[in-house]
Amino acid sequence: MNSPIHVAITRRVKHGCEKEFESSIQTFFKDSFTATGSLGAQLIKSLPGSSDRTYGILRSFASEQDRDQFYQSRHFLEWEKTVEQLVEPNYTRKDLHGLEAFFVNPGAIRHPPKWKMAIVTWLGVWPTVFIISMFISPYLQGLPAWIAIGFDTLLVVLALTWTVMPFLTKIFQPWLLLEPLIAMLQSRKC
Repeated sequence: MNSPIHVAITRRVKHGCEKEFESSIQTFFKDSFTATGSLGAQLIKSLPGSSDRTYGILRSFASEQDRDQFYQSRHFLEWEKTVEQLVEPNYTRKDLHGLEAFFVNPGAIRHPPKWKMAIVTWLGVWPTVFIISMFISPYLQGLPAWIAIGFDTLLVVLALTWTVMPFLTKIFQPWLLLEPLIAMLQSRKC
């Protein structure tokens, strides 16, 4: 089973073009969900009153092939031309890997605070390391320490990636998203 591919993009919008950019990207998001393998998109903007004009865009795809097809599509290239006069020329785009990708939620507007992500990660690492140390490490005692530790950490990473972190982020999702949800609701009040 393939894991979804998450892509983080940052774009800096020219002064005075923020509303037009937001409107354009919301329309583009709606139109782009028909693309094969597109799992979701989010726009992350600065808090109201901030002078920062940097926007974050998170996109999720079913596979690397779907991601590549999307960014090479006529629809995406046309949108790039549409917003060209609204944004500064340089932007970043990178795939999210490892633990940072566990906290990507295609339905969220904002992401959990780092301290909450750290707590959930610790709650996953601590018992996983303990269990592997108790049940696997005794069988590795005859090996050089660097090989035994390497094998232990490999098992920890595999367990975290495919079992522990998906489970923990699912059960802690209401708590993880509580503050971002409150902030989002407060920012929408007029």
